[in-house]
Amino acid sequence: QVQLVESGGGLVQAGGSLRLSCLASGRVFKVNAMAWYRQAPGKQRELVATITSGGSTNYADSVKGRFTISRDNAKNTVYLQMNSLKAEDTAVYYCNADVISYASYTLYNYWGQGTQVTVSS
Repeated sequence: QVQLVESGGGLVQAGGSLRLSCLASGRVFKVNAMAWYRQAPGKQRELVATITSGGSTNYADSVKGRFTISRDNAKNTVYLQMNSLKAEDTAVYYCNADVISYASYTLYNYWGQGTQVTVSS
């Protein structure tokens, strides 16, 4: 089985920084695209940033210039460095990845359990 395990959320003041991590663990053969989503209370889940296995990235307009997505393919881990945080960044952040496991050699999409980020103004 494959699991995505997030860490790094917490409470931070506006203007501060946080770094989220997400490890793809278990019987992982290959991790393709990885992404971060977020869901604020009462709102739909939205895409924050994506990164391909080759390192190409895309960002939501709301986080461009403040957030940086990166990955360590050797560790099957994706990161989200969040700087200049604003109160409107408060949300549960979810990791998402396309993973091929040793169990099936089939590509499946996985979600992490989510990590809370709270930005106080």
